[in-house]
Amino acid sequence: MSTANPIRRIGFIGIGNMGWPMAARLHAAGFELAICDAVPDRAARFASEVGGTAAANGAEAARGADAVITILPTSKQVAEVVAGIREALAPGALLIEMSSGAPGVTRHLAEELAGQGVTLVDAPVSGGVPRARTGELAIMAGGEAAALDRAEPVLRAMSTSIHRCGGVGAGQAMKALNNLVSAGGFLIGIEALLIGQRFGLDPALMVDVLNASTGMNNSTQKKFKQFVLSRRFDSGFGLDLMIKDLTIALEVGREGGTPTPFSALCREMAASAGAVLGPGEDHTAFARFSEQLAGEALGTQNRASGVPAGGR
Repeated sequence: MSTANPIRRIGFIGIGNMGWPMAARLHAAGFELAICDAVPDRAARFASEVGGTAAANGAEAARGADAVITILPTSKQVAEVVAGIREALAPGALLIEMSSGAPGVTRHLAEELAGQGVTLVDAPVSGGVPRARTGELAIMAGGEAAALDRAEPVLRAMSTSIHRCGGVGAGQAMKALNNLVSAGGFLIGIEALLIGQRFGLDPALMVDVLNASTGMNNSTQKKFKQFVLSRRFDSGFGLDLMIKDLTIALEVGREGGTPTPFSALCREMAASAGAVLGPGEDHTAFARFSEQLAGEALGTQNRASGVPAGGR
């Protein structure tokens, strides 16, 4: 692995649910951080509670940085940030784009930045806030080998599970496809629980059996009891972001000419849930849409919720 041009100073743009614990791990690893966020005073609060220097804007965070990390909700926002920091990026700087973005937009940004001697790699993450805190995220990286070699010490401060997926945009394509598989498993699992409950099975017992059987998946292990049957619906990942990722996955499929009938249905179900439930919902609230279609909520403890529980 190359040790040329080691990264010491990082401009970190996006201190949200995921960005905060990821930046905290970089600070703990000894990197010098200049941080900023669109939410007023969030960067100052991070600097006070964790460390680093609060920057007034993205350009100030990027000025003099060996690397800049962006982790934002959409590629549109990333493109806007990149437009605002381009003049501050020095030749030889590395942009590590960690958003769950659109590969095509990311490739275009990489081409534009290459013209001024700045290299871009994409490195979206999976695992949620708990694994961001513990440094157990899965990082899916895309870019030139030399650039990923240079980025690796930074990425390893946030996780040891780093998967090189290919060229620029490959990490984001893999992330979207991962979330497609996750959403499909969630939806089919919720429908199975609703079928079983109407038959007379206890949903919590069903989750236990699924986790001991071949129906086990991430949702049965880490979402159904924790966020659906508990009625908390607060995993920290928004339904709007899941819909965005499913849309990206289908775009990748269309570009490659891949038939995706089940994936398209899953995306349309999620979009319908978003329209019915309204903005600001957690992605685990997707279950409430299936419950509305079935006319009952999961778990007999929810009889007072206004949606009948149990059989008809």
